[in-house]
Amino acid sequence: MTVEATWYLIIGGLLIAMALARKLIAHLPMTGAMVYLAVGFVLGPAGFGLLAPQLTRGAQALRLVTEAGLVISLFAIGMHLRVPLRDRLWRLPLRLGTGAMLLTIAAMTAIAYFGLGLSAGLALIVAAALAPTDPVLANELRPREAGDADPLRFALSGEGGCNDGAAWPFMLLGLAWCGVEVGGAAGMLGSAHITTVTGFAAALLWGIGSALAIGWLLGAGVVALVTRLRLRFDVAVGVEGFLALGLMSACYGAAQLVHGYAFVAVFVAGVALRHQELRATGDDTAPTEVLEKVEHGELEKAARTPELAHAYIAESMMAFAVEIEQTVELVLMLLIGSVVSAHWRELLEWRAIWPALALLLVVRPLSALAALAGSSATWPQRLLAGWLGIRGVGAFYYLMFAIERLQRVAQDAALAVVMAAIVGSVLLHGVSATLLLDRYLRTPRTK
Repeated sequence: MTVEATWYLIIGGLLIAMALARKLIAHLPMTGAMVYLAVGFVLGPAGFGLLAPQLTRGAQALRLVTEAGLVISLFAIGMHLRVPLRDRLWRLPLRLGTGAMLLTIAAMTAIAYFGLGLSAGLALIVAAALAPTDPVLANELRPREAGDADPLRFALSGEGGCNDGAAWPFMLLGLAWCGVEVGGAAGMLGSAHITTVTGFAAALLWGIGSALAIGWLLGAGVVALVTRLRLRFDVAVGVEGFLALGLMSACYGAAQLVHGYAFVAVFVAGVALRHQELRATGDDTAPTEVLEKVEHGELEKAARTPELAHAYIAESMMAFAVEIEQTVELVLMLLIGSVVSAHWRELLEWRAIWPALALLLVVRPLSALAALAGSSATWPQRLLAGWLGIRGVGAFYYLMFAIERLQRVAQDAALAVVMAAIVGSVLLHGVSATLLLDRYLRTPRTK
């Protein structure tokens, strides 16, 4: 009972403290993730020992918790991107989410293979874990509201939505090279076939194609069904939280059942839902402006008003997802901090530090610049996109996924490099992101 009471006290105190200090933190060169990471470290084995993760035995539990957090975050990101699909702005996140990610995987595989002496399979696993930018920790970089079309914020947010799922086939390929039987679209072909060019291409096409179809059909279909039921029969009103969680879960489960890339499906569902609202409301008016016309206390009536129904459901579901995501960030960063606390000595070895610095200071900036070459992004936007490629929860998820299947000891070089990159990114990007974004937003720009 004493341990339970202590945990209630810690979590409650931390939530209250962060709620009170959030506005202050927003003006300081730091983020909430930095605070949570530090608290997790103190609660871990190097501190009070209240959190003592056992990676080889507890990798599955850590992976499942992280997986749920990513699902919520990816859905929230998709709902922030309120831009018509034909808009050229979509090219920026696609360039970063595919081009920059592929260049990062190639470079980090070479570093892990030649620089660290890892096997080809383990080197690719490390690279795949480090390739995705983070959707959870990058919430400061998102559009400030649905409809904010700032190219930098849109590109970084869209990239985080794309590459958490796009890195999946490379993780499976790395595991297959290590002799592990893999699932997903690759599993339909068998581990031996995914290692061939045609087998990998087939798994990639099916995984992405099925995820796009499921995400769009469910995202657009659910909002159309619910809106119709509300307008005609006055049912399913005021249950946006249930709808949001249900849609996320249904998309993720359906994509997994057909061996698609489930993270992509959830992100696309958020985009599809927002696209339905955009078509109904129009791109010349923000949904928040539409809902501002509703009298205080009369918001639920908007759910049954034809010209307001889509805006109401989209904004309500997005607000719910963002609210839950803030709690998810706290939980996940406490867990990551406790893992760092358990293995901090390995993270301070030069063997772990230099690949992490190479990723953050060289590989990511150069990959982003190459991917954005010839694009509509200005040079300041390209440089900032190159620097603000945050690594965090997505990398931790892939690391747990690999440890769960490889059953390798936690002191492997893979763990040290990935965790060092996460800590370095949380600290370096946390200190610099607010200052750089404030300066960027204050600088006059031509469209």
